[in-house]
Amino acid sequence: MTMCDNPGAEANHGPGDEQLTDYLPRNDLRRAGERARLPDGVGGIQLSHVTKQFLSDQPPAVKDFSLTVAEGEFTVLVGESGAGKSTVLRLVAGLESPDAGDIYVGGLWVNDVPVGRRGVQVIFQSLALWPHLKVLDEEHLSNISFPLKMRRWSVDRIRQRTRDVTERVGLEETLFGRKPGELSGGEGQRVALARAMVTDSNVYVMDEPLNSLDPINRMKMRSEVRRLHDEIGSTTLFVTHDMREALVLADQIAIMRAGSLVQVGTPDTLRNYPADPYVTELLNA
Repeated sequence: MTMCDNPGAEANHGPGDEQLTDYLPRNDLRRAGERARLPDGVGGIQLSHVTKQFLSDQPPAVKDFSLTVAEGEFTVLVGESGAGKSTVLRLVAGLESPDAGDIYVGGLWVNDVPVGRRGVQVIFQSLALWPHLKVLDEEHLSNISFPLKMRRWSVDRIRQRTRDVTERVGLEETLFGRKPGELSGGEGQRVALARAMVTDSNVYVMDEPLNSLDPINRMKMRSEVRRLHDEIGSTTLFVTHDMREALVLADQIAIMRAGSLVQVGTPDTLRNYPADPYVTELLNA
């Protein structure tokens, strides 16, 4: 949801913007087994008053967190290490369950929908590649062809799709026969990106996916990630600690600190109307 620049608005939202999550039904008001939907035409990602605590004697990793990523929008979560950014992504993907609050993907309440059935494509900082599979084999299971094989695509269709994607991310054909243990960090990062890109998912969540790349290739891959997003009209939630990267990629930036949302808005909104000195500090870092 793109903000408009008006200094007379609430501090933790972009000026002039109302967060859809302010109006979502709360979990404790829903009858057991009922599947709630947002109004027709409302897609993207919504988190409403979400809390996640891992240890009872520690503060919550995510506390009363509300954020809307409108359908087709590219939102970047920014914050220091330990701010809760990756936990938010894991909650959206279904890898963690919220202790409180509601999560919607594509307009559907997904708190109890298992990972893999949410229509969310995840790219991890840790890559999560299959160690025993080759990078790419169009005729057999491989890291890049795996999701297409599961969808029973023909070999010709897989070949056409994977060759286009591997060219985009800069994967040379000489790497196709290798396994993840035989790749450099940057090569493995490109394989993980290619695997996510082959499916044209409607929703992507990306946890610092460019960290292993050298500066030149990181700049190139930023452009490819954004181009992928624009071409297929996906909804993207991207995590980084690099504000410069966020400013290049984002329609909307959400700044986190200690598990809470400090401010959300367009890059111009954050520059012109920072809600907290911490926002200014990040922008000037």
